[in-house]
Amino acid sequence: MSPSAFTYRTIERSGEAIHRVLASKHLGFACHVRTESEVKVRLDQWWQEHHNAHHICYAWRLGWDKSKHRINDDGEPSGTAGKPIYGQILAADLTNVLVAVVRYFGGTKLGTGGLIDAYKTTAQMAIADAFLVERTAMQVVELSFPYEHMPSVMKMLKQMDMQKLEADYEAVCSMKIGLNGAVMKDFELWAAEQDFLKYIKGELF
Repeated sequence: MSPSAFTYRTIERSGEAIHRVLASKHLGFACHVRTESEVKVRLDQWWQEHHNAHHICYAWRLGWDKSKHRINDDGEPSGTAGKPIYGQILAADLTNVLVAVVRYFGGTKLGTGGLIDAYKTTAQMAIADAFLVERTAMQVVELSFPYEHMPSVMKMLKQMDMQKLEADYEAVCSMKIGLNGAVMKDFELWAAEQDFLKYIKGELF
């Protein structure tokens, strides 16, 4: 798999927007999330801050491979809110993101087309206000090896630009690291030649 296969676009700095249509106000939010639990925390926060809002519609996509997503119309006519919001996530080719639109109804109905345009435009504006970055997926690897082999292990991992997540330096060392997904094959080839080393692959994030 090529190095580019492990890259993805996401949000580094959250974005916000305000979009008014007739008498209705739409507040847009675009932020980085990694788990469904983080999504829930954000939504709960927005409901607390905007408890008088009529709707909080949203869409999210998770996973470096973009494997999970969800849309929610929050009582708006089906397909008029969550879907156009998600369409803007797709248009920006983002993942590990949550985009939500808080709507304060002003008394004038917008109709199906008007709702779709309002939610689409607000989501687009919030994403445009965010700072987007390209990241590389990291492979979590758990290592164990005798302490005397620490120098050779650290030398190789430094060459592979590893990110140390956890470490326990005892007689038998244990370490949890994050490796650039693109160099995982090189690591496996090197590890196969080290009879003192044991490792277990975890999630890609």
